[in-house]
Amino acid sequence: MVSSPSPSRGWSTGTWSCSRSPGPLPAAPPAVIDRPPSSQPGTERSQRLTRTLDLRQKSIEVIEQNQSPSKGLVACPTFKTYNYCWLRDGTFIAYAMDRVGRHDVAEGFYRWVNDVICARADRVERLIAKARAGEPIGPDEYLHARYNLDGTDGQEDWPNFQLDGYGTWLWGLGEHIRRTGNRRLAVEFRTAVDLTARYLEEFWARPNYDCWEEHGDRVHPSTLACIYGGLRTVGEFAGEVEARGTRNKGGRGAAGSGRSGLSRTADRTADLIKETVLEKGVTNGRLVKSFGSAEVDANLLWVSTPFRLLEPTHPVMVSTVEEIERVLLTAGLHRYREDTYYGGGEWILLTAFLGWYYCETGRVDDAKRLLRWIEAQADEDGLLPEQVPHNLNDPDYYPVWVARWGEIAKPLLWSHAMYLVLAEEVAAAEGGARAEASGPGAPAEADAGAAHRKGKAADG
Repeated sequence: MVSSPSPSRGWSTGTWSCSRSPGPLPAAPPAVIDRPPSSQPGTERSQRLTRTLDLRQKSIEVIEQNQSPSKGLVACPTFKTYNYCWLRDGTFIAYAMDRVGRHDVAEGFYRWVNDVICARADRVERLIAKARAGEPIGPDEYLHARYNLDGTDGQEDWPNFQLDGYGTWLWGLGEHIRRTGNRRLAVEFRTAVDLTARYLEEFWARPNYDCWEEHGDRVHPSTLACIYGGLRTVGEFAGEVEARGTRNKGGRGAAGSGRSGLSRTADRTADLIKETVLEKGVTNGRLVKSFGSAEVDANLLWVSTPFRLLEPTHPVMVSTVEEIERVLLTAGLHRYREDTYYGGGEWILLTAFLGWYYCETGRVDDAKRLLRWIEAQADEDGLLPEQVPHNLNDPDYYPVWVARWGEIAKPLLWSHAMYLVLAEEVAAAEGGARAEASGPGAPAEADAGAAHRKGKAADG
């Protein structure tokens, strides 16, 4: 395990990472470890890749091949520290598979999480009871952030009190139900949904580790956005679960008969979360990384995209993205300014989130530029890493992390997933633009991405 005070994962969403600051640097980095490349792949390599490899199909294959028999989704199969399934990473991976029509992969993951949570029902009830009684709760008592692929708890030391993954799972389950029309899952998973929602309602205001597995003594707007998105989803589906649940046998009391109550409490908590973020998470008209901080983090994109705590065009969100672009965007997007995990490079998945936001705000050309950049980061086998060591925040830390954990994680399933999402968003945006330009009398475009976009709008 990392010897640093906060062994974060290097990425977030998934497995990782990162606080990843390993403590004081050695007097000199190991001479046997090369410095990161000083130049990055350019247009020529990108064109070569698109000629020889369908990165979309490769990304689907990478995800399918790394779903375990239990249906958990490993963060990275070749990086020991990431040989686990995170609810956060896994949900975004499953969402990407829903976007490309591989609903079987997504449903398998959601069933895996359902089983993981139901197996810990007694723990959730004990935690809620202790919190309401004012009893202390140790850091190892909370639900974990990552699990072994067989659904058991990992035994290694890890900053496990992270709430973002549980909110993200609720949101992703709702997206899966909307996209597939399989509303029976809302009833089938009602116990796990109820447990997760009540767990989040009880603990959302407590400091816990962020998506980078750092700063467990703070409250983070990005985490609150994940919880907000999940609880809003519960509010939408709870009434239907109640109506259908009364017709099912053997339903638990809390889940079977209290769904309208759950809907109300979920919505009330979501409203309170939004008020809290706007009151404590905004400085100088923009969002901050953590309450009490003035720093910006790329994960703040989640406040609007996809969790909609704020709309993408909300003035606070616009100012936040402008600061993210000013401070963190080079060719790709960095996590935060002081990031030193593998030197603090450009993250594939965060670059895709920024491109997704651009699509939602009409900046399609900017989104396409980021999509091309992501494609250029794939290696000769079409594999995408967690980050690329270009334009590093602190190059001295790159060899330190290579010596500690090996080369940068690759393939990172979350990176492949977010590439798929951005590709779908760009296709949808371009399809909508073509249809609008052709006028009302022109034939409808047969654009799968546009169909996804229209379907989501109709559901919303």
